[in-house]
Amino acid sequence: MIKGLHHSAYRCRDSEETRAFYEGFLGLPLSGALEIKETKSGRATKVLHTFYRLDDGSFLAFFEAPDMGFDFKQQHDFDLHIALEVSPEVLKPMLEKGKAAGIETRGVADHRFIDSIYFRDPNGYVVELTAKREGHDAEMAPGNAKSRDILTRWTKEKQASPRAAE
Repeated sequence: MIKGLHHSAYRCRDSEETRAFYEGFLGLPLSGALEIKETKSGRATKVLHTFYRLDDGSFLAFFEAPDMGFDFKQQHDFDLHIALEVSPEVLKPMLEKGKAAGIETRGVADHRFIDSIYFRDPNGYVVELTAKREGHDAEMAPGNAKSRDILTRWTKEKQASPRAAE
């Protein structure tokens, strides 16, 4: 059975630039680094894999792989974003900290059960800091019939739309 998330890994352009954002700005301590010199298939490579610890014991991880192509671009929130939970009193000071540091910063967004602010990291990823609101746990409870109903309606509407036939 799956116990939890150990780490989620992303590519980075530069490990030190990434460390400055995740450790220096967000406060996630650099907790591990692994230099990979050979792939499991025996191909020589030079990759650095770094890990940043969250309070729950999980990690955000990054691969710097200069010998492998990768299209770094500014991701849209709907395509890819990293959401990290904070306490509500952290949102506004972090919003101001981001603006003062010249980091692309947006928010506070009201999502009914969470409030969020957004930054863009040096790799183009959107990083969301989110704080739970009252009602969060009920809204996000496994087996929530409301969520199943919304998904079922969405799927039926999508299948019935003219674009679905394309």
